[in-house]
Amino acid sequence: MGSRARQTVREESWDSLHYSEASNASSRDEASEGDNLEGLGSPTFLTVGDVQRAIHPLQATADRVGKQVEQFAESLDRLSSMQQHKVENSCYHVLPLVAKYEAIATRTVDRFRKIYAPAKLNKSPKGFKRKSRSSSDRSTPIPIHEDGDEIGMSTTTIEDLHQWEQERQTWRLLSVMLQAEYPVKEALPSDTSYNTKSKRPASRGPAHLYSSEHDIWQTFLAEDDSAWEKHTVLEWLKMSAESSGEEIETVVEELEQGSDRGAGLNPQGWLFSRSEIKKHKLLRTWPQPLDPSSPGMDTSLVNPDRTKRLVSQLDPDAFSRQARSLREEDVFFERAQWRACWEMIRRGRSWESIREWCQTRKDGWRALSIYGDTRTSEHGTWQSRILWRRMCVKAAKLGGIDEYERAVYGVLGGDLSAVENVARGCDDFLFAHYNSSLLRSFDNFVEKRLLSTDGSIRPSGLTTSSNVPEMSSTQVVDKMLRAGSFETEAKNPLKLLQASLISKRFGLFIYDQGQRWAQLANKEEKSKIMDKPELQSTEPAFAADITLESYDLLRILTHMIFIFQELDPVIYKSSAVENIVVAYVNYLGVAGKQQLLPLYASRLPSARAIQCMARQLPIITDSRERQTTVQLMKQYNMDVKAVLNLQLILIILDMQEPEAENSHNYPRPVILDYDYKNEGPRSMRPVKRGFIGRSINGDEQDVINAFEWYLFLDGLWPETMRSGTLLYQYLLESGRLAAARQLSKTVTFSMISLNKTEKLLGRSIDIANSQNTSEDEYDDEYAMGRSTRSRSNQLRQRRGSSSRRRHQAEREILLGHAGTFLDFENLMVALDALEHWKDIEAQGRNYADPRHAKSWKKEIQEAHDAVVASMQPLLYGWLQYPKDDTEARAIDKIKVGYLPEMILAYNSVLKFGGHMISREILLQCMNLAATVAAESSDLADIFVRAGRMSELVDSMAIVSKSILVAEEQGQKSERKRKKMNGASMDIWSVKVASE
Repeated sequence: MGSRARQTVREESWDSLHYSEASNASSRDEASEGDNLEGLGSPTFLTVGDVQRAIHPLQATADRVGKQVEQFAESLDRLSSMQQHKVENSCYHVLPLVAKYEAIATRTVDRFRKIYAPAKLNKSPKGFKRKSRSSSDRSTPIPIHEDGDEIGMSTTTIEDLHQWEQERQTWRLLSVMLQAEYPVKEALPSDTSYNTKSKRPASRGPAHLYSSEHDIWQTFLAEDDSAWEKHTVLEWLKMSAESSGEEIETVVEELEQGSDRGAGLNPQGWLFSRSEIKKHKLLRTWPQPLDPSSPGMDTSLVNPDRTKRLVSQLDPDAFSRQARSLREEDVFFERAQWRACWEMIRRGRSWESIREWCQTRKDGWRALSIYGDTRTSEHGTWQSRILWRRMCVKAAKLGGIDEYERAVYGVLGGDLSAVENVARGCDDFLFAHYNSSLLRSFDNFVEKRLLSTDGSIRPSGLTTSSNVPEMSSTQVVDKMLRAGSFETEAKNPLKLLQASLISKRFGLFIYDQGQRWAQLANKEEKSKIMDKPELQSTEPAFAADITLESYDLLRILTHMIFIFQELDPVIYKSSAVENIVVAYVNYLGVAGKQQLLPLYASRLPSARAIQCMARQLPIITDSRERQTTVQLMKQYNMDVKAVLNLQLILIILDMQEPEAENSHNYPRPVILDYDYKNEGPRSMRPVKRGFIGRSINGDEQDVINAFEWYLFLDGLWPETMRSGTLLYQYLLESGRLAAARQLSKTVTFSMISLNKTEKLLGRSIDIANSQNTSEDEYDDEYAMGRSTRSRSNQLRQRRGSSSRRRHQAEREILLGHAGTFLDFENLMVALDALEHWKDIEAQGRNYADPRHAKSWKKEIQEAHDAVVASMQPLLYGWLQYPKDDTEARAIDKIKVGYLPEMILAYNSVLKFGGHMISREILLQCMNLAATVAAESSDLADIFVRAGRMSELVDSMAIVSKSILVAEEQGQKSERKRKKMNGASMDIWSVKVASE
């Protein structure tokens, strides 16, 4: 199949999935409507929603992220179409996929915000909080939006909004780090479907003394790979703060209330301090500015509590220059202004927006004081900017009314401690370190390129470089994770994932998470989908708070693994990493997303893909979904035959109980009632009622479902027969008769033959019951040919004769493969007939009414005939043609274990029939004895090996006595009845000759 044809098939499969999901959404709507009516009707009845939840235990989770799960899968499936754009050491072909995932997260965040925006706005922040969390607004029902997309039918919490906000940031970070590590080459053709968000600037040429600092900055980022990476991480941190943070007005609301001037920060500057100064000047009739050294100023110009001296002038540096304070209300105002400036700088707002904010509050000087950052300004010489940054560092260390003013100047000058002091989260911590490191690197760049060429300028007098040692990204991240103040946030899985991307340790992170998932899966009992890891965590710093229900994290990690594998197919392949994909596939299966399973399983290594898919197939029971799954496995080039074979083997291994099953050399079913008390010399042990049973456990149903999968695969006749034989062997050896009977009725040989012979023989037939079908058909054709004396008909007759022989030969070959399977099916038919006979026989004891007794006798006759007919295949050549020595040993155990018990039970049925139906049935007991003793039969040897020959002899002796009694009663009848098959009971008539 060509690439275009495969793409067409995939598009059709996704269209089918969308249609299926639309139908499921409709049914879930009906389910929710049923749930809403619970309070109106009787509470004892199950609603449609109850049934849906019972079918899918994770339906609530699946509903909440159902759309996103499918969108992620569809985008992943279309990754193959980008292979034509693949370039070595470039992330160009995977960037559209990352952008698609970010877009999915963005749309989800937007929908959640429509719901939780009131909850966030009604919060009163305490200290520094980027995200509002309220216990009173934790649960809100999610509606269906106008665009038809649906977030979920179940209730969600505001935590889901925070989760998706962090996920959006994570995908954006991945895009940034990929472009830093696997840069997109400029020579690539433009792609309108995706525009890179962090395009690296071009060098402006060699730097010289008269270059503008902006040009030097561009050259610095173009030539220094480490600097460009730091810059992109900083930009990501700014975008994250902007997209997930609260509005500036909300952040400063608490400080605004302390300024005692109402909402909006009344643009009056230091309103209360100015009032004190004016009042003092009026009292002193002082026309010029107040001199703080004037007599009495220290005692008269003070705050209302008379504990602090107030400034005597209103210039911005007054409180630091005069070492005096402001009125408390003005302190709150000042802190609010600097807090707002910090927030805007932290979020990457332009200087123009900061200036606009300040001007609306008659505070333009503040914007001018922070103007000069080379990252936002294109004007200024590099010499003046170095001096300006030194001033900022000085202000960050010594000046400022509070920590946020010092942090603002610390960001501009590159001072680490000032910015680190206001860090309230992991992102702020990283921002402080990366900002300081980037500006320090730039100063070093300027020093090496420019200051060293001009001997008249002393580098130590101009640069802002400090003695703080340079830290790598790994060291910065490790320091952040060890910081006690961020302990709770540092254990957040998505934060740890972001940290691993920034420190370029994603491989270690996913390996560690894969190990942890395996440990959790094997904590209570041995997991069926992943083995318990032998090694412990290799990276203690990445100890995330994960559980087996961390499905969103599974989804994110799985798709990131696939993206990195596209760039480096070798490095991200290990059993621990595969555990993450396997866990996600298992979640999809339990959540009812069966059509997505082959897509993800196929991306595992071949052996693990087969095992993963084999573990998921038992949960798919719908015929249409099975057919679709088989087609999808073929579409993704999976070995379907290997998957089906391994599925059966794994379930059988799960079911095995070695100690219990190996307690006997031979399996021995309990068909006869061994608790029966012998009441006389002619009494025989009867058949036990319900000896097969009706109970089937989950594993037994799974193994039956596993064998049904072979019906959906064309051909594979030998494999199907071999697998069915293996399954029967296990069920019979382990005494799981109820499951074996269910198998014989669910997947009959006739069903298999009719399903597979159309491809194998050209038409659908039951080869076990059609020995003469083909011959009759060809005879009819021959008769028609003779009636028409044309040469064409004669040629058709010759071809028909050849075709008939070929068909017969093919049929014999198929029957040769199916012999043992058919024999096992015949065994279950006989066992089922015996149990049914016993049920009818037991009912006769309750029929005292002659009318009921008559109908019962008819039923017992039919049941008796069914037992006789079903036992015949077992008495003549049963299980005598094994395929190999292994099968011969297995079926020999079953023959020795089952045949003696069944023949003794059969003899009991015949004896009962001889008394209740017709005494001539007793003759069949003698025929049975003759069959067992025949030289061509191995039944006698089987009884001897089973140690049950004495039971057979006793059973036959009891029947012989019954025949003698029956013949005495028969001699009283004058009418001579015709014997069966010409047989006669005269030999049992004993007469003494008269003298």
